[in-house]
Amino acid sequence: MREQYHEQLAEISENLVEMTQMVGDAMGRSTRALLEADLQAAESVIASDIDIDERADALEVLTLDVIALQAPVAGDLRALVGALRISTTLERMGDLAEHIAQSARRRYPDVAVPEELHETIREMGDLAVRLVHETGEIIKTVDVAHALRLEVEDDRMDELHRQMFMKILAPDWSHGVESAIDATLISRFYERFADHSVSVARRVVHQATGMRPQTMEHD
Repeated sequence: MREQYHEQLAEISENLVEMTQMVGDAMGRSTRALLEADLQAAESVIASDIDIDERADALEVLTLDVIALQAPVAGDLRALVGALRISTTLERMGDLAEHIAQSARRRYPDVAVPEELHETIREMGDLAVRLVHETGEIIKTVDVAHALRLEVEDDRMDELHRQMFMKILAPDWSHGVESAIDATLISRFYERFADHSVSVARRVVHQATGMRPQTMEHD
């Protein structure tokens, strides 16, 4: 029975890591769709969001079954409750990638954001993918030091978010209000995606140590 229990714990962790990979792939395709007016990439992200949702639902069922049948205590219980929260957060991250894909689809065949924003958007997209992949490694290794370092990388996303606002609000902005609103929302989606990565990393720290590095305001 205990062997099965530990196998279930490992399965839950593996599923969380796989979810980070799914979400990272979705964000990468969303950014490509956004910058290249790639309708096929946008549609693939929108269609695949249901796979992320289904994985989150299945993981919730498995985790609750383990809690009900195995009556875990202390660190194991903390890890299982944390897994439920992490799964929900990753599902939200998938939704954010889908929102970006929907922005690309809505503006097709035009490119959804003006050319002068492309460099910033590309960096935001690359950083978002890297953050969620690092989050997967943190879940896999339970590396507390790595989890704490992730917040420093998130600072760069905040800076890019500010840069986007400066460009949109600049006197020489010539793309109109609608385009400004689109760009502002898209930038916010990337910024929230990064915040969620940090939230997951913080929860891993809590699972490992029983202590919260900061108030988890992004949960």
